[in-house]
Amino acid sequence: PLWAKAIFGVLAGLSLGRLFILYHDHQHKTILNRSWLADSFFTVFGMFMLSPPSIWKRSHDHHHKHNSKLYTSSIGSFPVVTVEKFHTLTRGERLAYLFIRSPFAIAFGYIFVFIIGMCLNSFISNKGRHWDSLITLVLHAALGFCAWYFFGWEILVFGFFLPYLVTFALGSYLFYAQHNFPGTVFADKDGWSYVKAALDSSSYMHMNPVMQWFTGNIGFHHIHHLNAHIPFYRLPEVYKAVPELRAAAKRTSLKLSDVIACFKLKAWDPSLQRMVTLQELRNA
Repeated sequence: PLWAKAIFGVLAGLSLGRLFILYHDHQHKTILNRSWLADSFFTVFGMFMLSPPSIWKRSHDHHHKHNSKLYTSSIGSFPVVTVEKFHTLTRGERLAYLFIRSPFAIAFGYIFVFIIGMCLNSFISNKGRHWDSLITLVLHAALGFCAWYFFGWEILVFGFFLPYLVTFALGSYLFYAQHNFPGTVFADKDGWSYVKAALDSSSYMHMNPVMQWFTGNIGFHHIHHLNAHIPFYRLPEVYKAVPELRAAAKRTSLKLSDVIACFKLKAWDPSLQRMVTLQELRNA
């Protein structure tokens, strides 16, 4: 029945999220880094997940090296501008900036973050370096067509689109909220340090055990940014073993109130040393 297909479509999407964490750790050379079989599998899996290895590794490595650094932190993450910078943007640039940080764009991260942002934009910007982005889009379209042609619309909707929508909506929100939460800090080059960025600008997202499993412990994000070579399955162990990491953790969660609080943040105000809301931004 359709209701069962819908349930299993959501579970498939959540399971893809956990598999993506394995891909994520493999790209960090944290797990299976001497296995040609894993290398081959995750190369294909990266394209299956609209995150081809060339753009994913380059942008994600940059993100780790420049997390929360103003003017360069948007590579591999969501864009952040200062209040002053926002008011120098054209109307179109302001709308684009606010849109990509909106709940709508993140809920449909499948389209806006991964198809357009990760694949299409990377190929357009550098066809030679990111040729695998084009292959990814072609394979994705072919997979969707085959799902419909050989198995019908139900498999296309519940076995193809729904899992992708779920995993990319969750993944996009995690990308966003891990560095855009009440209490986060941004800095220019002179006031930035790697450790400070990890502890002050990366959240600890508290989750129930089920969601913690599906998301591969990525909620311990401040620890992951402190040392990306700690494998995902040992992050809870580190959190429990080091009291300073528990004390330093800036918490958020998947509760509706915390989600709303994260989405309210629009731009960085250096004078207040915090992110401000849209109303505060307009009044500045």
